[in-house]
Amino acid sequence: MQSLLVIDDEASIRKAFERAFSSQSVTVHSAGDGASGEVAFREHHPDVVVIDLSLPDTSGLELFKQLREIDSRVPFIFITGHGTVESAIEATKLGAYDYLFKPVELDEVRTLVNKALNLSRMVRVQPALSPDDSGDAPTGEAIVGRCTAMKEVYKAIGRVASQNITVLLLGESGTGKEVVAQAIYHHGCRADKPFQAINCAAIPDSLLESEIFGHEKGAFTDAHRQRVGKLEQADGGTLFLDEVGDMSAMTQAKLLRVLQDQTFERVGGNTPIKVDVRVITATNHDLKQLVAEGLFRSDLYFRLSVVTIHLPPLREREDDLRILAEYFLRRYSGEFGKDIRSISDETLDVLSSYQWPGNVRELESVIKQSLLQARGSVLLPEFLPPLVKPAFAEDAAPGKDHVLTESFIAERLEADTDNLYAEAISRAERQVIRQTLAHTRGNQLKAATLLGISRVTLRSKLKSLAIDASDFSR
Repeated sequence: MQSLLVIDDEASIRKAFERAFSSQSVTVHSAGDGASGEVAFREHHPDVVVIDLSLPDTSGLELFKQLREIDSRVPFIFITGHGTVESAIEATKLGAYDYLFKPVELDEVRTLVNKALNLSRMVRVQPALSPDDSGDAPTGEAIVGRCTAMKEVYKAIGRVASQNITVLLLGESGTGKEVVAQAIYHHGCRADKPFQAINCAAIPDSLLESEIFGHEKGAFTDAHRQRVGKLEQADGGTLFLDEVGDMSAMTQAKLLRVLQDQTFERVGGNTPIKVDVRVITATNHDLKQLVAEGLFRSDLYFRLSVVTIHLPPLREREDDLRILAEYFLRRYSGEFGKDIRSISDETLDVLSSYQWPGNVRELESVIKQSLLQARGSVLLPEFLPPLVKPAFAEDAAPGKDHVLTESFIAERLEADTDNLYAEAISRAERQVIRQTLAHTRGNQLKAATLLGISRVTLRSKLKSLAIDASDFSR
């Protein structure tokens, strides 16, 4: 379980953070001043720290510098009023993750802290490589698999980790590209330096450039203050850009300059900033095809793909499905309070017959859901979620919509799923994309325009949801 330390002299702020994470698997510790905050930091070893810039016994910036000397890998988030904005900006230049403004909004707090918790996991936990079947599962991430393709991945990690070169990770969504990037970072010569990660597909084009490069005050309508980007925060360390194929042309051009001469300007600025950053990128798109279609710069592609590592989809990984299923079973059985020791052959047959569009990430989710339903010591087919079991195969038949209905939600709630949001979003995406394609008679460009997403993103969705656009052209 990850932990959060909140250092603020206002009891209402500390209570707000406790409420924000009361229903999540995050332990919240708190302190009312700098001295007790330092004691709590040493005692609890938190994954993320939130600090008020104005403390009764010291400044938040001074406390941040002290705590960074104890453990520089922890992401720090500052809470600030308008009078201390400059100090918050100075803190981000020194390596702080981000800052919030008073009064804090709970939704903004959850979003920012969850991102910081994910970054903390990547920085602090070194992935294990293919644990033994008989051994205990690692408590953190692991790259599991014994198939020929995965052995090549392990060799590639070993070859490139210690080299100061760009690496491009290719593979479908859920194949483990983030964990491989994490392994390259931990085994490299910059493992004790900053690490920053950005999912390019999760941030609108209008904000992505600012997220990476930062912006100057007044650069655009809502730029009320200077912002330090993740590239600048990663100076001396590593920047991981996930889903780099979704970048706009302008952001691609600025990234190319960084790779060429390690300089950039913030959005709205004209002062070159020098950085020393290793860049690791990942995408589920075919970049060569995007280059051919004019959607991705060829010169940037060649810069990114100095070394390319291909991660195979789960359906092509020979007997790795069984190894992965058993690994996730060992890893989560105790966490869910179960004593499931094995998976029946019938269950493995059911899992093997499924196509796994979400790959390893989807398998992990399925095992978690199954453990919630499981009884006894063997994982049986009846414990598997509906989307995997053959009894529901007609629901996945070509041309049949996965309609998001109240009955579906009620059924999944009754089953005590821990992945309802993802299941509902998947169904809703399938429903709206199929209906839009039917309206445009299979015209993907027009469909992408109506959906408000890029053509690249639509193609990725069609692939992950197993939708054939040509079915709607007739």
